[in-house]
Amino acid sequence: MNLIIVESPTKAKTISKFLGTGFKVESSFGHVRDLPVSKMGVDIEHDFHPEYIIPLKAKKNLTNLKKLAEKAAEVILASDEDREGEAIAWHLSEALKLDAKKAKRIVFHEITKSAINEAMAHPRIIDQKLVDAQQARRILDRLVGYELSPFLWKKVARGLSAGRVQSVAVRLIVEREREIQAFKSEEYWSIIGDFSKIKDKTIKFSAELNKIDGKTMGKMFIKDQAQADGIIAELKGADYQVSKVEHKETKKNPPNPFTTSTLQQTANRFLGYSAKQTMMVAQKLYEQGYITYMRTDSLNLSTKFIGEANDYLAKELGKEYAIAGGRVFKTKSKNAQEAHEAIRPTEVSNHPDSLQAKLEPNQYKLYRLIWQRSLATQMPPALFAVSTVDITALNTPYAFRASGQVLRFDGYLKIYPESAKDQDLPSLEKDEKLKLEKLAGDQHFTAPPARYSDAGLVKELEKYGIGRPSTYAPTISTIIERNYVYRDDKKRLGPTDIAFVVIDLLVKHFPHIVDFKFTAEMENNLDEVAVGQKEWVPVIRDFYVPFHENLEIKYEEVSKDNIMPEEKSSEVCDKCGSPMIIKTGRYGKFLACSNYPTCKNIKSTGAPRPGFQTSPEAEAEMKELQEKHKGQVCDKCGSPMAVKTGKFGPFLACTGYPKCKNIKNISDGDLPKIVCPLCGKGEIVKKFSRRGVFYACSAYPDCKNAYWDKPTGEKCPDCGALMIEGKKGVKCSNKECGFEA
Repeated sequence: MNLIIVESPTKAKTISKFLGTGFKVESSFGHVRDLPVSKMGVDIEHDFHPEYIIPLKAKKNLTNLKKLAEKAAEVILASDEDREGEAIAWHLSEALKLDAKKAKRIVFHEITKSAINEAMAHPRIIDQKLVDAQQARRILDRLVGYELSPFLWKKVARGLSAGRVQSVAVRLIVEREREIQAFKSEEYWSIIGDFSKIKDKTIKFSAELNKIDGKTMGKMFIKDQAQADGIIAELKGADYQVSKVEHKETKKNPPNPFTTSTLQQTANRFLGYSAKQTMMVAQKLYEQGYITYMRTDSLNLSTKFIGEANDYLAKELGKEYAIAGGRVFKTKSKNAQEAHEAIRPTEVSNHPDSLQAKLEPNQYKLYRLIWQRSLATQMPPALFAVSTVDITALNTPYAFRASGQVLRFDGYLKIYPESAKDQDLPSLEKDEKLKLEKLAGDQHFTAPPARYSDAGLVKELEKYGIGRPSTYAPTISTIIERNYVYRDDKKRLGPTDIAFVVIDLLVKHFPHIVDFKFTAEMENNLDEVAVGQKEWVPVIRDFYVPFHENLEIKYEEVSKDNIMPEEKSSEVCDKCGSPMIIKTGRYGKFLACSNYPTCKNIKSTGAPRPGFQTSPEAEAEMKELQEKHKGQVCDKCGSPMAVKTGKFGPFLACTGYPKCKNIKNISDGDLPKIVCPLCGKGEIVKKFSRRGVFYACSAYPDCKNAYWDKPTGEKCPDCGALMIEGKKGVKCSNKECGFEA
């Protein structure tokens, strides 16, 4: 028996289908060794030697792998083909006591029978250069995190952390927020004329004023209504004539095939997926054998795929939709070495609709996007007939322009629809007279730059050369989890109060940590380690020595009072009567008694949590709730209860916090009174968890009855269990029953 070890059970299951009975495929469930959580785990004095341990969660599975390895004739390591996968293979060889210089290592870009057979026919040894690059990144991030985080605890607030790439991402978000805050909107106007043909007044079109004295007007040329009204007054009564007609054909080329970055950006724009969600769904598609490896910078497509795509397009859509010989893309990024191909379907014949029944809805949507994009790259460009008409207001210095386009051949848009609206213009001739039907000025205001979406932030990180395909999604996820960033009501990324404090501190005292160019250079150094052009220890030493020396100086130099000065407030402490002051903590600004430590009273500032709208309607609803629950007391300590707003909306909290941490749900008005069918004592109430809203018995923990979907109050006619509102309608909560209304 030969033992093949991969990272995930899904991948193991898929590979098993392609191999005979002489192979056993098992999962390592990711890394089997890592740096310890409780300490640095890096021996700085001895060339930054890492101290690896076996995490508790990996021990049981590793014991099983050891037993299987002892019985196996051969152990084959088949983790992913990037640096992380190479490191997993190396850690496995160390933990299983295999000879890393002899251990068989196979890699493949897609999980298909032909790819697995090809990999099995050409095994190699573990690439130590890739392992060193991954180790260097892990050690570098550990040094920054374990040395800089305690500094932040002492000088800012406990529980804070700093990361090499994460801090740069937060800086981008903070700087964008300051641009928004500093932005001053400016007024400007445009003038639109509605024209018709004199011979046929039913033929109408619009044109915009664009030239004065033959010079093109800038966007901000007309600054206010008075200026706009003056121009309109000059134009009234003028005769209008076509001065120029231009027709040309333009083409719109298909987009490049997906890389990790562009997949995350496009899935965010088209499907609303976060970077993390996109990568989780793509991982499942890869492990099931439907797409190629999803962490890549490469634009390369295999000749097999190009040939199959050409045949499919010619057969299904017609020869005019295929390109003889296909289209080849060249990767512009000099660091594109994480993988060998762009992201594409493993089989062109796997049409999205044929897989819909096998895939979860989010998997189907992402697969369809990848399939459409990949085939579109092998299709001809879309062709448009573009018309431009210039119109002169005779005996005035003004001229208008109208533009239109009509799709003549859809090309790749046949499969990959993009925004390409037709805007037809009537047939016009030079010197033709026109009738002005209407002339009006439109008021506009310049808008501030938008906050970054996941797509925008990934694009910006890639532009600066910060991070690599495997780091974009976890970077965004980490800065949200660490409370530096939140998603607003439009799912865009905004900085919290503490983010401003930490970034200002890092920019002033640790500029290298958040410097875009320096961070990009470090990524280049790691790339050079991966290809054997540099040794990893000198790379780490060159960074660490000046970083540590500066940190020692800053411990003495930096004062917490200078970083986070206290702000005065008009509030008075309700416990001792002393003035309350505004402080900034890990979770934002709060009111604290100035008589600390004699009085330790703290309160919320009353400001809404970042990311929550404060519309007049929302404020009115909050006032109504406060009035409704006025006089309600805590059933644990007797203190008054107050209405607060959290991640999932309003709730009641004890004002005796932090001594009493009692909170209560404000009942869902649409939820009927339902006696718990399990215990018969409690009521079903709305509750919240990290996974979202759920419904459970109020008698918890004595009764642990719970539902993820909202109960209707009705009982199932078949089994008597509660009916719930599922995504596809009302159904029985008892999965074994299966009744649907």
